[in-house]
Amino acid sequence: MFEAKLIEIGQRAKQAARLLAYASTESKNNALLAMAEALLKNQEEILEANQRDVQAAEEKGLKKSLVNRLRLTAASIAQISQSLKEVVALRDPVGEGEIWTRPNGLRIQQVHVPLGVVAMIYEARPNVTVDAAALCLKSGNVVILRGGSEALESNKVLARVIAEAAEASGLPGGCIQLITETSREWVQKLIRMNEFLDVIIPRGGAGLIQAVVQNSTVPVIETGTGMCHAFVDRDADYEKAVPIVVNAKTQNPGVCNALETLLVDEGIAAEFLPLIGEELKKLNVQLKGCPRTCDILTYSLPATEDDWKYEHLDLILGVKVVPDLDGALNHIYQYSTKHSETIVTENYSRAQRFLREIDAAAVYVNASTRFTDGGRFGFGAEIGISTQKLHARGPMGLKELTTIKYMVYGDGQIV
Repeated sequence: MFEAKLIEIGQRAKQAARLLAYASTESKNNALLAMAEALLKNQEEILEANQRDVQAAEEKGLKKSLVNRLRLTAASIAQISQSLKEVVALRDPVGEGEIWTRPNGLRIQQVHVPLGVVAMIYEARPNVTVDAAALCLKSGNVVILRGGSEALESNKVLARVIAEAAEASGLPGGCIQLITETSREWVQKLIRMNEFLDVIIPRGGAGLIQAVVQNSTVPVIETGTGMCHAFVDRDADYEKAVPIVVNAKTQNPGVCNALETLLVDEGIAAEFLPLIGEELKKLNVQLKGCPRTCDILTYSLPATEDDWKYEHLDLILGVKVVPDLDGALNHIYQYSTKHSETIVTENYSRAQRFLREIDAAAVYVNASTRFTDGGRFGFGAEIGISTQKLHARGPMGLKELTTIKYMVYGDGQIV
């Protein structure tokens, strides 16, 4: 039964994709504006559905950080609505490209075109339902959404509201569809629907992402987990280092660009660790340190191997004293998920080594890892942050949701 339903969803998506690929920028923007207004008009229904999700999550005893990611408010709905208007202001990548002429007279034009049908598989965050739909529509892509069970009631209302608004504005029916079944059987079938899907983008925890990557026969753009590091070098400016570390860890600890491990040069450990430790303690951050860290900060718990390997997504920070830059590079090489890494230093040569030798989607000098975000990079919204190297890397905006084709103009050439 469920296979027939999935095939129906896939068929509708494929039919819609054929029409949406050639929709004008004006028609797509009008749909996005209608979606933005529809969210505000249906705010009460959205909040009621979200409250059911939040209550269920609390009754299940889910972590506070997860519940907070799930929660919507009138202010957050207004922000989501505004984000749709910001996507309207972004340049439409479809049809952009360049043209050149070969010696035999052939004119070759390279243009950006939509990927086609994008399946988003994600967890917890109901705002992703709207963000993903907005970016897909603006770039001419149909989207099939499959959110987590924790946000099911919220996603049902959000997807219905924006889909109805988009279709009422003239976009093809089926351009936004939500899979409301949350069993693994549905996901296993979905990620093998090559005849209907062009790409899958998983967005969530490491378990979800790896399950999709390892089992999908449809091409996957891997959005990565964020085992993000900050290295405070012996030539760091403490007035920069302390707020950078505090921001990267505490501003929003439940996201992929939040800091998970702090590495400190042993030459400044005795001086710097008490400074940063006190600031983090004020903000209820639990430190889990190496033996040297625990000697200096007696309130730190001993770190385990898992503390260097896995995201906490909480107010927990691994802290390790390393001999020097090489020690930091070696640690990051071993444990990084190639998301975002930063060095705090006033030493130009060491900063340049860090930039050159770290293999990650975003590498920083004297700045917080929290900047790895489509909005902060100037892309508008983002559909995810890719940690792979093909076909996109880093924050993925509209252009990353397109591919290219070549249109060749001839006049009888055969050689």
